[in-house]
Amino acid sequence: MYFLDSYAFIEIIRGNPNYSKFKNTEIATTRLNLMEVYYKILKEFGRKAADKFYEETVKYCVNINDDVIKESMSFRLQNKSKNLSYIDCIGYVLAKMNGLKFLTGDIQFKAMENVEFVK
Repeated sequence: MYFLDSYAFIEIIRGNPNYSKFKNTEIATTRLNLMEVYYKILKEFGRKAADKFYEETVKYCVNINDDVIKESMSFRLQNKSKNLSYIDCIGYVLAKMNGLKFLTGDIQFKAMENVEFVK
């Protein structure tokens, strides 16, 4: 099972062949990640496509509890030189806490443990 960050969702939507093996795998994400992808789809394809994406993927969202928030900000501080986004830090920590691989193509995560880096 994989935790998909926004980068991974967008690459799957774009049809990046390097992400094709993840199309039918079990996934998890957060509403924050969906928010980022929704915006991108809204901007490029309009509300109907964005709404369809959201409705089809919201069932894969996991909740962000207080422990995740605290650990995420600690992780962000420890990695401040990488300039990681709040949402990416939450996703990474959530994935790690739940035994999921963090799927991304964001270069800042390339050498980190528990990451499946795909470009």
